[in-house]
Amino acid sequence: MTPDENTLQPEREQTDEGLRAERAKTDDELKAGLRSIEASAARAVDHAAAEGDELRRLAQREREESLRALLRLLPLEREKTDQYLLTERERSDEAVSNRDDFLSIVSHDLRNLVGVVSLGAQSLEHQAGEDANARRSETLRTAQRIRRAAVRMTRLIGDLVDVSALEAGKLGITRARGDGAKLVAEAVEVFRPSAVAKEITLADEGGAPVMAAFDHDRVLQVLANLIGNAIKFTPSGGTIHVGCAAVADGVRFSVRDTGPGIPEAQLEAVFLRFWQLGAGDRRGLGLGLYIAKGIVDAHGGSIWVESVLGQGSVFHFTIAAHAHGEELAPRSR
Repeated sequence: MTPDENTLQPEREQTDEGLRAERAKTDDELKAGLRSIEASAARAVDHAAAEGDELRRLAQREREESLRALLRLLPLEREKTDQYLLTERERSDEAVSNRDDFLSIVSHDLRNLVGVVSLGAQSLEHQAGEDANARRSETLRTAQRIRRAAVRMTRLIGDLVDVSALEAGKLGITRARGDGAKLVAEAVEVFRPSAVAKEITLADEGGAPVMAAFDHDRVLQVLANLIGNAIKFTPSGGTIHVGCAAVADGVRFSVRDTGPGIPEAQLEAVFLRFWQLGAGDRRGLGLGLYIAKGIVDAHGGSIWVESVLGQGSVFHFTIAAHAHGEELAPRSR
């Protein structure tokens, strides 16, 4: 080592020692600063948490006070709502009653007027006869058109009255002991001319008497609706079979046709009000099956349809064998 180096060595060691001391001092100050920062942060977090707890408590108290206020108001609002609904129901009942009274009066007067028109048409038919005279033949055809229109008007008026009665729960049903097989034969005879005019075979499946308690005119109305629809939708050359049979819980009537059938998605919809087979169908208002279902329901029975597109449909409906515990004669097997 040179003399100069010997001279500088103590100074270097002193300098290094000073640097180490300064570094240690700086580290200590840094650690102290970090501890101070951590303590301040901890105090801030604790303070924020305390304030948050207080805010939560205040919010909870506000919610509880609001809930208590709502609970105090609820009975008052409920009473007001009940009173409003009661008033509206009374108004609705009054409106329905007025509508039913008006419909009853108007339908009675309309039926009388249509009856006069129908009698006049029949008189013209009788006077014209089957004369070969062209003028008389034209008079006969006009009278027949008037009579057919009068019949349709009478049926429409009856349907509207029945719909009103169904919606009001006032459809009258008067049961009496009767033979379902005879009722089928009666319905078939009524519609045979219409079927013949359209070249459709309308057949009564016949069979032994099937006794039950039912409203003769109302069940005949159901059969008339089903047979009329079958004739309406079955093409010329088709067939319609009508029958009834005893079943476990009463009597089942069936009307089978060879018409176009009904899509499966519409099998339940056919019994809704104003249902039509298609959007352009104008062969009636679509009330017949709705009324038929109401009549069947009033008899404690059920009505449904089975159908295959392109092959035809079968409408079935049942009625109870007896009503109010009345015991009838044993059904024929």
